[in-house]
Amino acid sequence: MENSLLEIKELYVNAEDKEILKGINLNIKRGEIHVIMGPNGSGKTTTANAILNNPEYNKIGGKIIFDGEDITNLKTYEIARKGVFMSFQLPEEVPGITVSSFLRQAKENNTGIKINPAEFKIDMLKYMKQLKMDQKYMYRNLNVGFSGGEKKKNEILQMLMLSPKLAILDETDSGLDVDAIKTVSKGIEMFANEDNATVIITHNTKILHSLKVDYVHILVDGKIVKTGDSSLAKEIEEEGYEKYRQEVIGNEKN
Repeated sequence: MENSLLEIKELYVNAEDKEILKGINLNIKRGEIHVIMGPNGSGKTTTANAILNNPEYNKIGGKIIFDGEDITNLKTYEIARKGVFMSFQLPEEVPGITVSSFLRQAKENNTGIKINPAEFKIDMLKYMKQLKMDQKYMYRNLNVGFSGGEKKKNEILQMLMLSPKLAILDETDSGLDVDAIKTVSKGIEMFANEDNATVIITHNTKILHSLKVDYVHILVDGKIVKTGDSSLAKEIEEEGYEKYRQEVIGNEKN
């Protein structure tokens, strides 16, 4: 489709022989911010992992097209090099490698271009200041001893420094206080432009209060049951997911 960056077509995914995704369809264009919401266990994180082809998830049907290319069966590192970034709900600690070294190596791996360390440091310090991160974190081991909020800010820093075509943020707002959520939202705004796209995966609406989003998708029991604008997120905030759960149950009985 014209201007489409990511297309998911009739995607079915199993995990440990359990059917998780049941025919997902999604089209994300350049310049858009999409939100995938749903109750716990609905398939939100599975969707993100399926895009990156995490081997723990088995695709049994459907296609994923990224920037005009079928990436359904590519390896995770190949998909990352094509410009897909994913922040994790629980970022791992990596002793022995600093935040700065990790990011510079990741950028060189993705672009195939040798990075000037001095220029890289200048860019990194600029973003850290905007994210209200102490510059000392640049020299600390990746996520080691970081608080939950610091880990999430570091994920946003990675997104800004790597500048992918598509950023998938899995529960980036989880466990954050109001101020940290605002900082993360600012980072997403700094990242977004007409050439890239963002997918925010969440089960609540706090991170959306400071963001202008284009589409909200409600995922229940492995299916997208409704798509709308930001008003749909407000509806969920006020009424919850029960109405959509009951609709899924009713459809299955019929």
